[in-house]
Amino acid sequence: MESSHDSQSSARGDFLALAAIALCVVVLHVATNGRYGVHRDELQVLDDARHMDWGFVAYPPMTPFIERVALALFGTSLVGLRMFSVLAQAAAIVITGWMARELGGRRLAQIVAALAVVVSPLPLFEGTEFQYSSFDYLWCVLIAYFLIRLLKSEDAHWWLGVGAMIGLGMMTKYTMGFFVAGIVGGVLLTPARRYLKSPWLWGGVALSVLIFLPNLIWQARHDLVSLHFLQHIHARDVGEGRTDGFVRDQFLISANLFVAPLWIAGLYYFFAAPDGKRYRLLSWLYVIAFALYFFGKGRGYYLAPAYPMLFAGGSVLWERWIKSMSIVWLRVVRGFTFAALASGGVFAVAFIIPLNPVISANNFALRNNGDLREEIGWTDLVASAAQVRDSLSAEERAHMAILTGNYGETGAIDLFGPAYGLPQAISGTNTAWYRGYGDPPPQILIVIGRSREYVERTFESCRVAGHNGNPYGIKNEESEYHPDIFVCGQPHEPWPEFWVGFQGYG
Repeated sequence: MESSHDSQSSARGDFLALAAIALCVVVLHVATNGRYGVHRDELQVLDDARHMDWGFVAYPPMTPFIERVALALFGTSLVGLRMFSVLAQAAAIVITGWMARELGGRRLAQIVAALAVVVSPLPLFEGTEFQYSSFDYLWCVLIAYFLIRLLKSEDAHWWLGVGAMIGLGMMTKYTMGFFVAGIVGGVLLTPARRYLKSPWLWGGVALSVLIFLPNLIWQARHDLVSLHFLQHIHARDVGEGRTDGFVRDQFLISANLFVAPLWIAGLYYFFAAPDGKRYRLLSWLYVIAFALYFFGKGRGYYLAPAYPMLFAGGSVLWERWIKSMSIVWLRVVRGFTFAALASGGVFAVAFIIPLNPVISANNFALRNNGDLREEIGWTDLVASAAQVRDSLSAEERAHMAILTGNYGETGAIDLFGPAYGLPQAISGTNTAWYRGYGDPPPQILIVIGRSREYVERTFESCRVAGHNGNPYGIKNEESEYHPDIFVCGQPHEPWPEFWVGFQGYG
């Protein structure tokens, strides 16, 4: 029988093994996260971080708040700004190993579960940028961990931890609601429904609502604008085919194809294994969330946070399976498993991590990763806008504003523009629309991110005054679709009327 001292030593060794894996991931991201530039989505978060509120059109306030802290600590250092995302993924790796331990897995199972998260494309990508999905992933992993502790110990106090993470999740990304639907369904469909009589479950519900309440009040005061935003974005995604291949993406994005047998085994473990049935709530959580996203046409990566718990369950089942083998077969299967993990890791890293510091059209990652291409050219855009500003007369500059067509352009002007003495951008996209167009209204506009047809239809006396792109030949949204910078007069409509119709989502 294992002594208390042996148990503590084992737990310490298990943690050190998991921490070593997480540290390797941190080092990889720290070494490569400063190589290119700020991503389009990151620019929006940074812009909102400098205008903190209890809510924003595109997301709840948690991620801008975290980046406000990062700005205070690290300034505009990309490695620093992305550090909290890196730490969130490192924490998710360790907690996945802990889940395997709570399920009865020894060190080998914990390591395999942790490595399955490491090589999965979505969490690997989340360490390369700061986005709300980076932190949503961690909250969901913590929810699964707390549910395992709850179901194992039958200590209802764990509902408070679950509730707290749901509250943080709703303050981070509204898709947490689908995870909650899975939890509710799992409670109702398993013996866990006995907790409906527990005051701790309802205390967890109250805690989650209390944490989420400030954003809920903000939404009420802004006519539920995020609901309209989400409806618009969902319709766009469906129309553009971004929701196609949901099932395929579970194998290629949410998890790695090379470790698919592991999460499939985990689903079986929670649903049918004799000692896994007590955790059946987790299998229903996954199945219900999967069904809601599948039939509701969600994007493939939305379900990614549900896979670490399946990796944990699958690793325990795998470890138990190989222990029943002869020494020869045990070594063969174990070697094959780690070879699959290594192969999947190489595949994921090659496509996701900016290993090559040289920005060129021949860069493998830049050719094959559209998100990396969206990090290129923002400082060039701002420099071009400054050249256009400098070409104006003193009278024109005195009454000039920079009007942008999307949140990336807005964030770039606001972040890099002060070095050139540029004013803050005005924009109708997402939360920037609420900031208005200034008083008095501008008479001259430098327009970025709009087509010639649009500006000639909307503004007075427009002319092409500059060009947007990058010197590397990298094709992205800015260089392909927004190549021209215009100088225009005022809108044909009066400013208040124009601004009402200028509100847009993106």
